Amino acid sequence: MTQKERMEKGLVYYCADEEIMGDQLKCLEKLYDYNATRPSQGDLRIEMLKDMFAEFGEGTYIEPPLHSNWGGKHTHLGKNVYANFNLTLVDDSHIYIGNDCMLGPNVVIATAGHPINPELRQRVTQYNADVHIGNNVWLGAGVIVMPGVTIGDNSVIGAGSIVTKDIPSNVVAVGNPCRVMREIGEKDRIYYFKDKKIDWENLIEE
Repeated sequence: MTQKERMEKGLVYYCADEEIMGDQLKCLEKLYDYNATRPSQGDLRIEMLKDMFAEFGEGTYIEPPLHSNWGGKHTHLGKNVYANFNLTLVDDSHIYIGNDCMLGPNVVIATAGHPINPELRQRVTQYNADVHIGNNVWLGAGVIVMPGVTIGDNSVIGAGSIVTKDIPSNVVAVGNPCRVMREIGEKDRIYYFKDKKIDWENLIEE
């Protein structure tokens, strides 16, 4: 079994393997070109992202600079996803992000880890575990999502949180390590920030 096959099966593998590094270099060249685009080149950016990512839904956009181990090759984005500046994707394995998600600045989503065993780390080995993020999820600024984590639909992860375990749907979760603080409920239909009320009657329907 080749090192690349071991990587794809989620086994511990030698990540400095020449075949792996050669494939990765091609992705990083595309990423470099994307980050070098001008703000006025919006259409070009979208075309480049569609080429770079495993899946890239309609209405989705990522603000440069984007940082990604594989330039998005193993990342699947649904429709209407928005990612702010400095998104970091450690996408050595697959990252799945659903529709209508918002990612704040400096979010990190990681699929890769290294064995605790010092002998294996000295041999430059790693392992990967897929990350799954549901529909309509908001990751606040500076959130870090660790390998193997699943975040359910509609949930909000507070700024600066480090998500080490699965988070269910329809909750607000914060902290390091990230924990569920409360469910999303009727109060959230009344207030949008502290004691500020939502004026539903004046909102423009699309």
